[in-house]
Amino acid sequence: MDRGIKIAAVGLVFNLAFSAYHLILGITSGSWWLLTVGVYYLLLSFARFFVLRVRTSPEVITKLTGVMLMILSLPLFGTVVLSVVRDRGIVFHEIVMIAIALYAFTKITLAAIKLIKLRGRKSARDRALNTVSFAAALVSIFTLQRSMLVSFEGMTATEIVIMNLVTGSAVCIAVFWLGLNLFRSKK
Repeated sequence: MDRGIKIAAVGLVFNLAFSAYHLILGITSGSWWLLTVGVYYLLLSFARFFVLRVRTSPEVITKLTGVMLMILSLPLFGTVVLSVVRDRGIVFHEIVMIAIALYAFTKITLAAIKLIKLRGRKSARDRALNTVSFAAALVSIFTLQRSMLVSFEGMTATEIVIMNLVTGSAVCIAVFWLGLNLFRSKK
């Protein structure tokens, strides 16, 4: 098993754990936001598992993974709607927010570097896995932003709603675009 596949397998385990955490916390707290994010990460885990385990043509891998990402933008849009109409976010201590920010920015930076570095030079499986990682990183940034806005003072409730709407919509569009790009790829 090559290094990229091992890293993707570890990512799959983290996605499943992240999904379970959000689903359990969502059920126990009655938070639709956490439930929706849990479903998103569960579907993202399914996409990653599909890419890792299914042995088929490169074209099928990229096309189906692209379709899965486009479909994933739907529950993601649900999180945006929930963040606007119902759930502002979870308040965390400053130290926890710093750790979350470090994690989210590291994740998005590594995913972006890998996506750019490997563009056009790797197998269909590697491209699909990198695209799924980038989609996960985008959602981490949206989740970070939601938590930061309520954890630190300085914005009104209306401004928080506007920021959640703008950032969340941008992430939904980006995830859909990533899926569409993968779907349209030639290999």
